[in-house]
Formats: sequence, structure tokens, C-alpha cells
Amino acid sequence: MLDDLFIRLDQLVPGSSVFLKLEGLNPAGSVKLKTAVALVEAAEDSGYCFPRTRLIESTSGNLGVALAMVCAAKGYALTCVTDPNATLQSRRLMEVLGAEVAVIDVRDAQGGYLQSRIDYIRERLRRDPGLHWLNQYANPAGPRAHRDRTGRALLREIGHIDYAFIGAGTTGTLMGCAEYLRRHSPVTRIIAVDAEGSVTFGGPPARRHIPGLGTSRRPEILDTRNIDEVVLIPEADSVDMCRTLAEERGLLLGGSTGTVLCAVQDAAKDIPDGSVVAAISPDFGDRYLETIYNDAWVAERWPRITGHKISQAPA
Repeated sequence: MLDDLFIRLDQLVPGSSVFLKLEGLNPAGSVKLKTAVALVEAAEDSGYCFPRTRLIESTSGNLGVALAMVCAAKGYALTCVTDPNATLQSRRLMEVLGAEVAVIDVRDAQGGYLQSRIDYIRERLRRDPGLHWLNQYANPAGPRAHRDRTGRALLREIGHIDYAFIGAGTTGTLMGCAEYLRRHSPVTRIIAVDAEGSVTFGGPPARRHIPGLGTSRRPEILDTRNIDEVVLIPEADSVDMCRTLAEERGLLLGGSTGTVLCAVQDAAKDIPDGSVVAAISPDFGDRYLETIYNDAWVAERWPRITGHKISQAPA
């Protein structure tokens, strides 16, 4: 796994240095490979008998791909439980790597799919005692992996960080990086970035379309004590940022990266000159060509995104 690849986006905060950590160059294509390895190793260390034990996990896309890669290499059976917001490419990758994929299309009480996915897993566990749920939402192995790898790499490679902007999905990356930075760089201001409509930090629920950030159920691993600020970004702004960076900078980034960079840009007026800003890009945009980079898909959901950022949708 690669821990030390960054690009500079200083134009987002004029007068300061902005480092974007690129996790899309990991072999599984996202930051979730670290989580996947940690979750599977934790199951092995807990005494489960493999390959007899079969694994199951809920995923919005990237973790499922990463787990499918790890389990294929180890010869373990895996079921990925996802929903219609996961891109078709991510679902196909899971299948190509040998995972069973269950797509849950029933919305939960918060308007999302997460609780419905978890309910499905619990029913499968009830019927099949040979199944083990990795449970990224409550498993401390995920945050530990990002404390020891992602958070450590941020500080090691940049040296000094005044502001760290980190997206909040299942919050494993956020929790691990926040713990490491709080312990080893107490001057760093840690900003959690989430999507509007997510209930993770107590906001009102609303339908969301971009996988990777936000939840319709607060993850058990979330602990806000190491977080200085929470920023919520409208999904339309995230799409706008992604498409602008693609067309004007040649950067094809995932939707969660667009969300994080929106938060960086919005905070620019309050960041003193000479500051050092770090942000994490969980993945690239190649898995979102039929969603956030597809004109018709975007126009159907956010008609206001017009002009050079979206061409006329096909009839």
C-alpha cells in the first residue's frame, strides 16, 4: 500500500500550502484497502476458522472492492451488501473478484439504505451461523489502521499541519487520523467534512446520491472528542467541484474528495496566510464516470449545475 503520495492545490487557499493525499493509487483504488486488510486480520486474530468461516460486510462501494481483493487473495468467501447508490462499476468489480453482491433497495427510516443493509446482514447471520460480520461501523480495527498508517503518513510527509480536512463516511479514516494528529500534533485543527443529509453528526436526514460520505445511522466508532469542527457540504457543490477540477486542472477525483475540497475552499477566508493545510482524497473519479461525471445523471438531480461544468443532457 502507498502512504506518501500528495499533490499541491494551493489555489484553493491563496497564500497557504494545500496538500492533497491521494489514496486512489492504492492497489484496490481507494483508502479502504487499509480498512479491509485490518478488518480481515482482526477476524483471523479472533480465532475464526478460515476458510470455513464466510465473511459479510455492508459497503457503499470502495470497501467492498477492497475486501473482495483481500478475500480473493486469501481464498475466503465474501458477501458484500450494498445499495443502488453504489456505482455499477464498483458492484461489477466486487463480482469479478469473486464476492457475492446483494443490492438492498429498501430505504430506511432516515431516507437512506444503511440501516436496511444492516438489517439484511443481521437476518443472514441469524440464519447462517457460519457467517461472520466484519462490521466496519463498530470494529476498532479500522480506525487503528488509519491511526497507524494514514494519520502517521500525513505528519511524516508534510511535517507540520495547521489544518486537516478529513471526510466522514463510516468515520474510520477520520477517527484514526484524528487520534494520531491529536496525540502527535496538538496544534493541528481537525475538520470533519460530511455531506448534507447525513445524520452522522446529528444533522437532519435527507436523500443522498453520492457514495463514500455520510450515513443514515451514526457509526458506533464515532467519537467527536478529537474533532474541532464539522462542516456539511451540499452534494451539488461536491459535484461542481469534481467537474471543475477535471475540466480546469485535469484531476479526476471521487465525489468524497470533491466534498472535502469544497470545505477547504469555503474555509479559505478564515485560514491565515502561510498556513499548511492537509486533506485526504479517498479515491479517484474513474468509478464515477456514469454518475457525477455523467451529464444526464447530474442534470436529473441538480439542474442548477449548468454552463461549462455540464453540457446539455442527451434527449
